[in-house]
Amino acid sequence: MTVDPGIASVLKNWTGLVISLAVVIASFAVTVILGLCLLPALKWLQLRQHAYEDAPQSHQRKSGTPTMGGLLFLVPLAIFVLYSGRQWIEFTAFFFLVLACAAIGFLDDYVSVAHGRNRGIRARTKLFGTALVAVIFLRWLSQSDAPFARDMLFRAGNYALIAPHWLWLLLGIVAITGTIHAVNLTDGLDGLATGTSIFPLTVLLLLAFQFYDATVIFALLATLGACLGFLVFNHYPAKMFMGDTGSLALGALLSGAAILTGEMLLLILIGGVFVAEALTVIIQVAYFKRTGKRIFRMSPLHHHFELGGWPETKVTARFWLASAICSALGLAIVR
Repeated sequence: MTVDPGIASVLKNWTGLVISLAVVIASFAVTVILGLCLLPALKWLQLRQHAYEDAPQSHQRKSGTPTMGGLLFLVPLAIFVLYSGRQWIEFTAFFFLVLACAAIGFLDDYVSVAHGRNRGIRARTKLFGTALVAVIFLRWLSQSDAPFARDMLFRAGNYALIAPHWLWLLLGIVAITGTIHAVNLTDGLDGLATGTSIFPLTVLLLLAFQFYDATVIFALLATLGACLGFLVFNHYPAKMFMGDTGSLALGALLSGAAILTGEMLLLILIGGVFVAEALTVIIQVAYFKRTGKRIFRMSPLHHHFELGGWPETKVTARFWLASAICSALGLAIVR
């Protein structure tokens, strides 16, 4: 990947930790300040989430909580990625991916609020939209001269798994759309998707440092700070939800960063919680259609544990721990 040598060299020497911490802290501060302004605005505009009719009974109290808080992720991301240097091809494509998916999520949130119930745009429409964005992103990168990790599915040390370009494109579409919707499914408890995302984001950040991917470095640093800042409003009991605006943007950022760092397959492991959440939905729906019975009490997986008597905070804490373990295993493999 093309890298501004000045920024890359600074990030790799002893001052790199100071700069990284400064970016995370600044992003955290920007997110909290913007959140303090956004929260009353969302309340005034009546942009409030409505609980699913089929959700656990304990979720009905969440109805009326302001949503679309995922807008907070975009401002620090734009500020600090613009500062990252001259990687305009990667920056433009990467930010397009995140912004376009956030826009799809925003539309879904708006339709849901306008209809007065937790039903936004159709799932197929959302899937098609995110897949189309993924195709544009991948083709955009493919036609550039930027030497990013093109056609690379996995790398560890001096080893790299390279795929035919058509297969890389196909798997890239699956990785992006799958991650986006898996993160969206995980966003069902206070702080769950936000906290779970922090650990794979950290792994991708460390790999970006290793491979001098400056655009990805600043994007991930900014997003880590934004996630920590958003938890100020999203921890239990949540004062604000990220909505699809945030969950689709987070999923796009995770998958885009994995592709740009050549770690598309690693995303399956470090994003293990998201994979599990998505698989339980797929298995539940397929099995119910075939037999009329359910394997899980409710899907996604976090609802299964809720209906098993676990408090919401316990489910969230255990899922954060599982995400940390998956991410640590992933980092151990590639290091």
